[in-house]
Amino acid sequence: MKKVEAIIKPFKLEEVKEALAGVGVQGLTVSEVKGFGRQKGHKELYRGAEYVVEFLPKVKLEIVVADDKLEDVVKAIVKAASTGRIGDGKIFITPVEEAIRIRTGETGDIVLN
Repeated sequence: MKKVEAIIKPFKLEEVKEALAGVGVQGLTVSEVKGFGRQKGHKELYRGAEYVVEFLPKVKLEIVVADDKLEDVVKAIVKAASTGRIGDGKIFITPVEEAIRIRTGETGDIVLN
């Protein structure tokens, strides 16, 4: 099993969610986050005063998938989240040692379905 964490632009969330459903993802966790990368924020004007917004709003998706679905999930995220401009986001993949369904006590890949 692998955990896929994707940081994307907020307006791309619905497209990514639909793309993931299309490859069989049945559940995901979404968090509203703030951060910056090479974008380094931007300047805004408020009541005549200019100020720098360093932390930009993003959405973080967390999905745990079976190893055989990993490639399809990553491709779906990349395709749906891409705008071709700086700040599209990042995907991080880490191994998951075990998963347990709390209600039944089931363990392993069966928990993902």
